[in-house]
Amino acid sequence: MFDEPRRPVLILGVAQALYLSAVSVIFTFSGLVGATLAPSPSLATLPVALITVVTAVTTIPASLLMARIGRRAGFQIGAFAGAAGAGLAAWGIAGGDFVLFCLGNALMGVFQASAMYYRFAAADLAAPDFRSRAVSWVLAGGVAAALIGPEIAARTRTLAPAADYMGAYIAAALLALLSIVLLSALRAPSPVVEAQGNARGRPLLAIMRQPVFLVAALNAAVAYVVMSFVMTASPLAVVAAGYGVDAAAGVTRWHLIGMFAPSFFTGGLIARFGVRRILVVGVLLLAASLGIALSGSALTAFQASLLLLGIGWNFMFIGGTTLLTEAYAPAERARTQAANEFLVFGTTAVATLAAGAVQTGQGWAIVNLVAFPALLVAGLATVWFSARGRNVRTEGT
Repeated sequence: MFDEPRRPVLILGVAQALYLSAVSVIFTFSGLVGATLAPSPSLATLPVALITVVTAVTTIPASLLMARIGRRAGFQIGAFAGAAGAGLAAWGIAGGDFVLFCLGNALMGVFQASAMYYRFAAADLAAPDFRSRAVSWVLAGGVAAALIGPEIAARTRTLAPAADYMGAYIAAALLALLSIVLLSALRAPSPVVEAQGNARGRPLLAIMRQPVFLVAALNAAVAYVVMSFVMTASPLAVVAAGYGVDAAAGVTRWHLIGMFAPSFFTGGLIARFGVRRILVVGVLLLAASLGIALSGSALTAFQASLLLLGIGWNFMFIGGTTLLTEAYAPAERARTQAANEFLVFGTTAVATLAAGAVQTGQGWAIVNLVAFPALLVAGLATVWFSARGRNVRTEGT
């Protein structure tokens, strides 16, 4: 049995699995469906990009809403939006309506924006020495999604007689509805308790100017930008290389395994070696992923590249999340987390919007080449921050 402090982490981990299973279906097929419905090939990834755009736009309202009504209610509202979005997307597929399909995908962004706070909820509820593990355990729910999501996508793609892919989107809607039921069991401190004393803390700009915030947000943003940019284009690249839709779903499975399987030990690695070292390793893993992608168009190259892409993202994203908790006091939590998520998904939205045009216009190699500069910036910033920390400790001794 889980003790009471760890029970919410288990619930949030299962909720993460349901959310990611639903979203993996959407990300696997939306580019392919978009290529069929869009009036122009360059708009094929617009539906996927809208998920990220809406995520960026709603991260701040989602955080502020949860600070007012509580985590559980906020998470359930987000899941309801996800169910509605997947349903609208299915309707758009049935009617061949690209605009309606885009609207459905956009609503999935509300689901994603709220689900991104699962890891913060776990960190907030955990003791300081358990914080990195709590974040890891929640993200480990993605392992189930890596196994379940692509399988659901492949098995439900042709179930609906009205149109190909429609059944998969109906399945995604059902997963979102199931998460609403699960989240009803979540017990978290009420907003009144979290805001006791009405202390507002420092101004947001003062928090964001801290090196610890800048490096944490930069690593999380670069991890998501590189991952989303490459992942959004990968199903199109796999199909363009002569492999089928099921092969694209298989590549997605390897990517999801890479993203979330390391979560079982990433928290322990951070506790043992320090968050800064893990962030640097994450940068190197993402660079290796891009290098493998540039080596050729064999299916094994796609699989290996996307696997490493996921592992590097895991190290950088969990590391960035863990580091961010050092940047704020309890009274500053909602605003700081919202600012971080806006920066992460605002930059990711731009990258995702560009992915389809770059893939269709320039090809898979260019998709991977243009991701290198962002990794270089994150790596240099993290090394600088690590050196700065060592110098401060040396001067204080």
